[in-house]
Amino acid sequence: MIPIRDTIPARNPAVATWTLIAVNAVIFLLELTMAPPELEQFAHLFGIVPARFMHPEWAAAVGLSPGAYWPFLTSMFLHGSGLHVLGNMWTLWIFGDNVEDRMGPGRFAVFYLLCGLIAGIVHVVTNPDSTLPTLGASGAIAGVMGAYFLLFPHSRVVVLLPLLFLPLFFELPAVTYLAFWALSQVFSGTLSLSAPGGMGGIAWWAHVGGFAAGVILQFLFVKRGRDYRPLARDEYGLEAAWVPADQWRRH
Repeated sequence: MIPIRDTIPARNPAVATWTLIAVNAVIFLLELTMAPPELEQFAHLFGIVPARFMHPEWAAAVGLSPGAYWPFLTSMFLHGSGLHVLGNMWTLWIFGDNVEDRMGPGRFAVFYLLCGLIAGIVHVVTNPDSTLPTLGASGAIAGVMGAYFLLFPHSRVVVLLPLLFLPLFFELPAVTYLAFWALSQVFSGTLSLSAPGGMGGIAWWAHVGGFAAGVILQFLFVKRGRDYRPLARDEYGLEAAWVPADQWRRH
């Protein structure tokens, strides 16, 4: 299932969300200018290579500094392909603006980075012998999805289900879509632990760690009391925006 949009309009310009999307896009364009050997070295230096931290002797032997921890930050802004960066940024665009509404741009940016850091740590712990560089924003974005899961329980998500050659569009409760996504990551991550070399080159446990971090950390970052005015409920029990309809910013 491919998410297309959610049904909660944003109240404020998603400054942090769009900034993150722009930074990721610019860095990916920079990657495209690199020759393959240069890009490979770049990925190993700035991506997360678990063995670099868990096996410092190996790291020193291959020329990777085991005491350099910047990859936990820089890896969040690197991607392996156009489809990779497009999928991640699309998901961030769908869920990020609403979570940013509840936190504010500054808090949201810190929250996003913390979720990404935790996701990276979980990936290293669950794949201690891996010598493959791990790239991508999906761990941080999983944290955004975890926060959305709790903050917008009445939202719905329009999804695309490719059925043979026919695209099928339908709505799902956001909690259903996000719970299914999170459980699928746990299931795939569990299988990957017994599969030689992992499964499909995807950091499943980074996704799980990021999602769990988002669920927990959002309690520390959402605005409450005078800083945030809750949405009213309409006659259907859905969250209705309190701003005039002509001011809504829709996805």
